[in-house]
Formats: sequence, C-alpha cells, structure tokens
Amino acid sequence: MAVRHRLIRTPPHTVWSVLEDGTRYAEWVVGTATSKPVHGHWPSLGSAIGFEIRLGPLSLTNETVVRRCVQGEILELEAKAGPLGTARIAIELRPWGDHCLVIVDEHPLRGAGGLVHNVAVEALIQLRHRAMLARLATLCETQEAEDEHHRTLGQVVSTDPAPDGGGPHA
Repeated sequence: MAVRHRLIRTPPHTVWSVLEDGTRYAEWVVGTATSKPVHGHWPSLGSAIGFEIRLGPLSLTNETVVRRCVQGEILELEAKAGPLGTARIAIELRPWGDHCLVIVDEHPLRGAGGLVHNVAVEALIQLRHRAMLARLATLCETQEAEDEHHRTLGQVVSTDPAPDGGGPHA
C-alpha cells in the first residue's frame, strides 16, 4: 500500500477548493493529459471525472469515481485503468497549524493490477505520489498567493470556524 504525505503551506480549505474542482484534476494528477466531469456534481458521491492518458501516439480514456467524500476533509476515489483494473485512492486533509497535511493512500482494488502489485510497483507509485503532491502544493500555494493579492488591503482572514459553527470566514 503506497502512503505518502506532504505539508502544503496553505489552509485546508484552499487545498479542498482545488480537489473539488473537477476541471483541475489533470493539473495535479501525474500521467493525466486531460480531464472533465462526466456525470454527477464533483465531488458528490458517485460523480465521475473522465480522463485521458497519452503515451506517445497511444491514448487511454477512463474515469475516476467518487466513492466517499467528507466535505473539506476526505476524498476517496476509485480510478479505473482499463485492463489493469481499478485502484482506491484516498486523500485526507488535516489542519497542521496554518497549513494542511495531505495524506494520499493508494492501492489496487480490482483486476490485474493487484496481481502484478509488488515492491517495484510500490516504488513507482511512491515516485508518482511525490510528483503529484508537489503539483498539488504548487497549485494550492499559487492559488493562495493570488487570493491574498486580490484581498482588500487590510482585510484579515481567519481559518478558525465561525462562531455559528460554520466554516472559515473573512
């Protein structure tokens, strides 16, 4: 089972805003050339994103389905990989001071992928996760910097829950 983590220097709500934007999937998922929502409202339970992987002149299209979603905290996906089967990818966001600790856990779920899963494949998944989390961090930190740049001068933003129990407030 490939588990990897990264501290992203933004609040969890910024990371979640990238994860919940189905049109940005290809920007942070390594190996994905294009992506688009194909059914449901991403990341609602059962919604899916179609994606394309290109290897030279060859291309493979498949989809990733949301199997579990806890708004702002957990996103569990089932990524279909054609004849290789499917993989479970769980992404957990944890507040870590003013930042977000992102934990990714991936393993084969169904099909041939589980039969060929070994230490070498595990090492490749770890490398892929390192690159994927680096991309996600760059997207989130860039978005946070742009949001900060566009904030009204002197506006203070708190990531603490609102007094009414709601989410972050400005």
